Amino acid sequence: MNAALGKNSHKYVVLALLYLGWCVSYIDRAAITFAVMHIASDFQLRPAELGILLSSFFLGYSLMQLPGGWLADRFGSKPVIVVSILLWSIFTGVTGIAWSLTSMVLIRFVFGLGEGAFPAASVKGVAEVFSKEERPKMSSLLMSSNYVGSMLAPLIIAPMIIHFGWRNVFHYMGIAGLMFSAAYWFFIKPARVIELGKGSAAAAEKKRIDKEAFRNLLKTSLMWKIVAVWFGLSIVNKGLDSWMPAYLMTQRGLDLKSIGLLLPLPYVLAGISTAIGGWVMVRFFDGRERYLLIASSVLTAVFLYFMYTADSVAGVITYQCIVYFFKSFVLATCIALPTKIFPARLVGSSIGMVNLGGQSAGFISPLAIGFLVSAFNNYNYAFGFLIAAACFSVIVSLFIQTAQSTAETEIDTLADIEKNGLQLEAANLSKESHA
Repeated sequence: MNAALGKNSHKYVVLALLYLGWCVSYIDRAAITFAVMHIASDFQLRPAELGILLSSFFLGYSLMQLPGGWLADRFGSKPVIVVSILLWSIFTGVTGIAWSLTSMVLIRFVFGLGEGAFPAASVKGVAEVFSKEERPKMSSLLMSSNYVGSMLAPLIIAPMIIHFGWRNVFHYMGIAGLMFSAAYWFFIKPARVIELGKGSAAAAEKKRIDKEAFRNLLKTSLMWKIVAVWFGLSIVNKGLDSWMPAYLMTQRGLDLKSIGLLLPLPYVLAGISTAIGGWVMVRFFDGRERYLLIASSVLTAVFLYFMYTADSVAGVITYQCIVYFFKSFVLATCIALPTKIFPARLVGSSIGMVNLGGQSAGFISPLAIGFLVSAFNNYNYAFGFLIAAACFSVIVSLFIQTAQSTAETEIDTLADIEKNGLQLEAANLSKESHA
């Protein structure tokens, strides 16, 4: 009984620290969007150059999604998480000493590489301590931390920039991240990884099973449809996250202090929808997840249009809140669905694939918006681009089937691989107990 209580207590400690880690990561990455006008002034940058700067993080971030998921599946989540936090914290601090656009772009790119392993590893961490039935709800709850961090970012970063200057803000956040990585290392026990004799037949068989499982995951059409849906909505997500402060300052006449007070509001709604998204998916859309994706994507596109055409700042923020509420159901579903249908040994890799789609959009969207604003000297085509991306997600969602024979065949193939892997591990544990 006490052992069970201890185990339950530990899994919620893991969830709480991973939640906090996501908040820290989003505050760190969002800081540059509030410092962007100061950076533009210091380095004499045009909107197109700011687009390159804002996108450089997402290029590195996207490149590490699949490797990060594979590493977490291979070595367990803890070492990948700790190394990721260390790297992104170091390069958050280094951002404050950038001396040119080129140096800033390179620093942000490496910052993205460091942070890129964290998303898949964190969901893998949840899969290591929660049962398969709990994973969809817990993984979407974990993803709600994205928006809690994004909500806190303007409240924390905007006043700090005003009082300390943008360079010092990055130094302070880097130090905070290093302290958090140390806390995670000391407080979280690593998940037990089955160690097979190096060069043994069992080790060779396990390696073969892992490779076969990963190859089959990459061939699963359902997985790539989920990736494509989140790619489209991430064009919206990353575009608004990166450019809304600049848009509100240049087009709506707000100052940084006002933006710091208003921008947290959409993230409150986004946090709520992401936190309940996994539960909503399982409770009301089990086997019909595409309808949740379609409805959420359509409403995102509709309210994006209302947001841009609003006559007042209050209208812009109100419609932005609604946009963030519905787009975040898509995030919750795209994260929760793989944890529901794929075996545990593939959770890290499948989430890495989802984030590959999302962060590839993160590279494209700020860059494209920067060039559109520079070319046309307004945001008309930029918002048209975002609405078109949401419509793309609607179209892809129409073809997602999770209750039909095609999906079942693909999932059963992976389940068979998982069964073989579990049998191998059980046999090895039996040998260990008799030794």
